[in-house]
Amino acid sequence: MILRSEFLIIGGGIAGAGAAARLAPDASVTLLEMEDALGRHATGRSAAIFIRNYGNATLRALNAASEPILETPEGLSGHSLLTPRGEMLIATEEELGAFQAYLDGADGMDLLTAEEAVTLFPLLKKDRIAAAAIERAARDIDVDRLLQGFVRLARQHGAKIVTRAPAETIRWAQGAWRVETPAGSFVAPVLINAAGAWADVIAARARIQGIGLQPMRRSAAIVAPPDGFDITSWPLVASASESWYVKPDAGKFMVSPADEDPVEPHDAWVDDMALAEGLHRFEQAVKMQITRVEHSWAGLRSFVRDRTPAVGFAPDGDGFFWLAGQGGYGVQTAPALSQLTADLCLGRKPELAQEVVQALDPSRLSQN
Repeated sequence: MILRSEFLIIGGGIAGAGAAARLAPDASVTLLEMEDALGRHATGRSAAIFIRNYGNATLRALNAASEPILETPEGLSGHSLLTPRGEMLIATEEELGAFQAYLDGADGMDLLTAEEAVTLFPLLKKDRIAAAAIERAARDIDVDRLLQGFVRLARQHGAKIVTRAPAETIRWAQGAWRVETPAGSFVAPVLINAAGAWADVIAARARIQGIGLQPMRRSAAIVAPPDGFDITSWPLVASASESWYVKPDAGKFMVSPADEDPVEPHDAWVDDMALAEGLHRFEQAVKMQITRVEHSWAGLRSFVRDRTPAVGFAPDGDGFFWLAGQGGYGVQTAPALSQLTADLCLGRKPELAQEVVQALDPSRLSQN
């Protein structure tokens, strides 16, 4: 089977699905996913929270552009993809520098006393809190509904989605990219590389210079809160030095050591030592002991050297488009980045500010 289209997307996570949804109304699109289902890796293992002040200045601009779409997801869902949560940052004396650095340039953060922090999250040890602040507008994201909304919209406009289709060989010939997979051959003049942790691998197969992408493992565990607490409305709490965070999740706590261990792209699994050390750091900040981990998992967050996504055409290959390096920001920036991808691929003026588009340009990462 040879399937031809105008745009060929490799990667069926939130990035690839979003790009397909925004391109399909105006062009023929095929999306290839190596697994048997979409969103199997980073998307399906996300902490699923929208934090306006998360990331550098470019990422904060993407957050701001994505927020209205998440609030009013026209064409994706009948109601908001966001529900109230709040994100509280706390610092020990040793973390005050990191705390202030986070607040610099932040929008909508309210400073709290230690007493106010404990009122919001009663298990915190007050004597460990030298400073605290909260972004009350931080909200949980319904990641599955966002992903399925993108997929449904793409299919409504004729996009073909093919699973179990790893890109085994990729070559440029006669003005188009040809990708060979176990599911058939696929041809398009524009190839969008939305392969997550595998994006540099895909580039190498296409003989395109990589962007220096480094996958990082991030672990998490589900643990039970102490008896007698209704944690439903408690905020996510993170240490200012990003050494742990905790988020209420369906009556349990999701606790992460906020680890960033460099690894090769793979189906990530938990490093027991990294998880144990992170849970211990969490225990030092709260009035509870973890006696049992109910469930644990790991995912990959992939960064380039400046921790800003790479979105745009490669400088060294006709029709090769990067949509990679989203790190831990992929879900909450997906609405903005999928629209930018469609704008650039279709030759439209981007809705994002020019300085943001330039900051995302993959040519900045050239090793030459």
